[in-house]
Amino acid sequence: MISRVPSKSAELLEISEQGINPDSMVWLGALGGVCAFAVTAAIAFVRQQRQSARIADRLTRENGDLNLKLDRLETMLNTDEQRVIVWTGNGAVPQVWGVLSEASGVPRAPAQLLAFGSWLSAKCAADLERSLDTLFKTGEAFSTTLKTGIGSYVEAAGRTTGGAVVLRLRDLTGERQMQAELAARNARISGELHMLHALLNAMPAPAWQRDAEGAVIWANKAYAQAVEAADAASAIRDGAAFLDAAASDAMMRDRDEDGCFRSRMPIVAAGERRIFEVTDVSSNVGSAGVAVDSSELEQVRKELDRAEEFHGRTLDQLQTAVAIFSGERKLQFYNAAFRQLWDLDPSFLESHPEDGALLDALRAARKIPEQADYRGWRKKMQESYQSLEARESWWHLPDGRTLRVIANPHPHGGVTYIYENVTEQLDLESRYNALARVQGETLDNLSEAVAVFGSDGRLRLWNPAFGRIWGLREDQLEGVPHVNDVVEACALVEDERVAWEQLSGSVTGLVDNRMQAASRMERHDGTVLDYATVPLPDGGTLVTFVDVTDSVNVERALVEKNEALEQTDQLKNAFIQHVSYELRSPLTNIIGFAQLLSNPKFGELSAKQGEYAAYIRSSSAELLLIIDDILDLATLDAGIMQLDISEVNVAATVDAAIEGLKDRIAEARISLQTDVPADIGTMFADEKRLRQILFNLISNAVRYSDEEGTISVSCSREDEKVVFVVEDNGCGIPADVITQVFNRFVGHDAGSRRQGAGLGLAIVKSFVELHGGKVEIESSEGRGTIVTCTFPASPKATGRIAAE
Repeated sequence: MISRVPSKSAELLEISEQGINPDSMVWLGALGGVCAFAVTAAIAFVRQQRQSARIADRLTRENGDLNLKLDRLETMLNTDEQRVIVWTGNGAVPQVWGVLSEASGVPRAPAQLLAFGSWLSAKCAADLERSLDTLFKTGEAFSTTLKTGIGSYVEAAGRTTGGAVVLRLRDLTGERQMQAELAARNARISGELHMLHALLNAMPAPAWQRDAEGAVIWANKAYAQAVEAADAASAIRDGAAFLDAAASDAMMRDRDEDGCFRSRMPIVAAGERRIFEVTDVSSNVGSAGVAVDSSELEQVRKELDRAEEFHGRTLDQLQTAVAIFSGERKLQFYNAAFRQLWDLDPSFLESHPEDGALLDALRAARKIPEQADYRGWRKKMQESYQSLEARESWWHLPDGRTLRVIANPHPHGGVTYIYENVTEQLDLESRYNALARVQGETLDNLSEAVAVFGSDGRLRLWNPAFGRIWGLREDQLEGVPHVNDVVEACALVEDERVAWEQLSGSVTGLVDNRMQAASRMERHDGTVLDYATVPLPDGGTLVTFVDVTDSVNVERALVEKNEALEQTDQLKNAFIQHVSYELRSPLTNIIGFAQLLSNPKFGELSAKQGEYAAYIRSSSAELLLIIDDILDLATLDAGIMQLDISEVNVAATVDAAIEGLKDRIAEARISLQTDVPADIGTMFADEKRLRQILFNLISNAVRYSDEEGTISVSCSREDEKVVFVVEDNGCGIPADVITQVFNRFVGHDAGSRRQGAGLGLAIVKSFVELHGGKVEIESSEGRGTIVTCTFPASPKATGRIAAE
């Protein structure tokens, strides 16, 4: 049997004859949709592939162009005489381009280049680091000249661009390098000149500088004092001459080949004739000189000569032999007792023999102790020249005499020998001298003058200070004078006589109960002495004198200065108060007429005239505020300031103070922020003075704030206190000025800002303390200032409180 497959048309005919099946229709529709989507997707894919190919070609060309431009830029940077360092941020390693010759002092290795301290001077490296920090933080560009470690100069310029920080280094050559070197040299020379002038200004000796024509162009303070000028500038302006005509002629005539003149000459300075050591050096650009006052040196030299002559005469009167040897070990002085003791040829002594030669001559004449080892003994004796303390030795002479020899080294070289003959008194004085030396050394080293009078009224003991204070000679004191003789020698004026008579009464008076007494006397030469008498158990009397002239003079000077300052302060207060009151009336007229001029009812003004009238009103208002501040300070100084204490709405007072400054705040483009709680409530204070305190604080903050800056005013309650805080982010106050900001008429330089009269903070401090509060200030330069005022919410008393 052969089967037959029906054809497609037959099937469709059969389907049509049997009716349409729904599942078959769905299948046919899905098949048609898939075919249509495939065709559409194929067409879209072909189109997208063509478009992507075109875009890829274009990007490839652009990438090639950009790479070409980048290569060109890098080539230009590397060929230019500069080094460029770029920081892109996010901790990325900086990129370095360009080259500089090694002669410029700039290293080529990037790592060494970024270590600025390795190839720059310490100061320039620190300055560059500081400038870069500022550039990173604020974007502030800079340009400066840096000195390398080898002495060359490099120009550094920093800026920001496209979010990156760029530092460019260029070698300064030719004229630019010469300018940089000249600028550095000029800065160094200017600093040295300033330091030299400061040193000369601190010297008490007059110093001056003249130009080529001989006119004084600089002088120090001592010069101005010498010519009796108010200051150095006045002396230069008035042409006040320190040297007279004779001195000037001598200076021009007696200069050496190097243009230096040095001479000692008398000159009238500050109304007194004194001796000056004048040194003046001349050059082609002028001359400079200094004059050192040597009057006291001349006086001391004369006094020394007289003292030496007097000591020589005094030593000649002594029975003790004295010989003084210089640092070269040559005999410099001897007294008559020395010549008699050794009976040597006067011509030999006048030849100034050495110490060793003198001992040799005495040994040859058998006048010194016999020694088994004479050289060793002589060497030991001469060790006094290297000693710091006096040495004592005993010489038993061949003729039976015994000498006590004291070798006292001088601090400046040399030795003083004292030969004391103690033959007859050796046993007795050996015991007595031990005690006498102890007492003598103690008294001799006391700064107080000490004298002991015996029960018979005679002087038994004294120290050099006693003879020095009263001008008594050794021979006068050694004569055991009576107290009455001492009174006659010492009491030259009535006050001294009265004091000495009291002392004499304490010494010779027959009183059952002897008591200590102390008092003070002023001598005829202005010396002030404190003296005291102390009764001794053996019936004697100890008298002590202490020179208190310096302390008394200082006390008197301080008292006189204090009185003068008080009078000056009273005069200042009266003057300020008088001038302030006298200024108010004309100032009120100026303000009134300025307001009338600005009123259109009295005539129209031109734009310029209106502007001038507005300036008059604003300036007059500021001057009126200053005068009011001065009057307030004068009232405080006079002690008549009174506070009108009442209940004050704190928030309303803050708003009132801010309201008076709105125009200035708007003009300065400053943002003002207030933080006053709604429930801050009230406090007891003088509302007018409280508003004035806040007004001055905010006004001061506005003055020292930058444009677009921020000022915050806050108020809070802490326990029983109300605290006001005014803070700004302006220029701040330097550390050396902040301790003086509350002083009157003290301000600080704020760059381009106009400095105020310096009264605002002084008035704030006075009014806050008058309320029983306190003011605190915190500031750092460049970061702003915070002023905190703390008030008691309820003072101890209400009503009118007068300033203490």
